[in-house]
Amino acid sequence: MSFDLKKYKKLLLARQEELTLLISDTKENSATVELDQTSVGRLSRMDAMQGQAMAEAVKGRRDLELARIDAALTRITEDEYGYCLNCGDDIDKKRLDLDASIALCNKCAV
Repeated sequence: MSFDLKKYKKLLLARQEELTLLISDTKENSATVELDQTSVGRLSRMDAMQGQAMAEAVKGRRDLELARIDAALTRITEDEYGYCLNCGDDIDKKRLDLDASIALCNKCAV
């Protein structure tokens, strides 16, 4: 099966750029929470800490997706894109259209 590598590379690069911008835009949300109770009430501080934890979790998911994108771009460069990393079979084009960074076929992903 042949894959439109230019199409998938373009999708991957666009998503990579989008994630990079999102990560840089949300850096202030994960900044250290001020512990001075005279400037911020206890509940406000707890809300800020919860917001910080959520921002860190989102950043972690975005970092993981960026790593998957980098791996997919490497597979494109090495002419190994579109093949399951586990069994070597073709990955269905519909699956790649949903997420161009997918590395496993339907059978191996289960």
